[in-house]
Order: sequence, then C-alpha cells, then structure tokens
Amino acid sequence: MNRSITITPRRLAMFGLLGLVAVVTYGFAAANTIDPSNAGDGQTAISGYTVTNVHYALDATTPSNVSSVTFTLTPALPAGGASRISLDGGSSWLAAGACTGLANITCTATVAVTALTNLRVVAAQ
Repeated sequence: MNRSITITPRRLAMFGLLGLVAVVTYGFAAANTIDPSNAGDGQTAISGYTVTNVHYALDATTPSNVSSVTFTLTPALPAGGASRISLDGGSSWLAAGACTGLANITCTATVAVTALTNLRVVAAQ
C-alpha cells in the first residue's frame, strides 16, 4: 500500500492558516512585559509596642457589659498598620476592623464584664 499525500488548495490554505496562527501567537507572547521587581532576604530585630492608658467603657444600657476599650500605643502605628485585641488572653479575638486609630486606639465590643480575664494586644505595621 503506497499512499501519497496530495497537496490540494484546501490543505495548502489550512497549513497557511496554522502558520499564521503560530506567528501571531509568538508575536503576542514576545510583546509581554513584566514590571521590574525586587526580591531579597534580610533580618532585623522586631521591636515591641507599649500599651498604656487602658480604659474600659461600660455600656450605657447594660452596665454589666463593656462597650469599648481604649488605649495608647507607643510608638504609633504607621498608616496602614493594624491592631487586634483579645479580652480573654488570646482564646478569642475581636473581629478585624473593630479597632481603629494609630496611637490612640479604640476597640468596640460588647462583652460581659465577667468574661474579661486578660487584655492581649497585637499590633503590626
């Protein structure tokens, strides 16, 4: 059995179309640009924050609950920094966004006074 492939105009057009698609695809890939970026490794000491002037505000309607906790953080958080608190020593945490401020922090919460065991503050740039 001897088969030979004949080149018909239809096959020639198909190969031409496939070649055109390959060239266009290569052209798009070659035109991609990537912004310059940096990568690296380094180390530095992590300094802590000092928490002072802690104040618990009682709820006006239900004074057996705390409605907010305010405190001063030194040094102040930079713009974009965040703080979170736990009022039971770290077992549960207030929702992200419950604390606002960079130096004078206010955290809103409704917690029973009897549930307060230990204030834990986590702050990061």
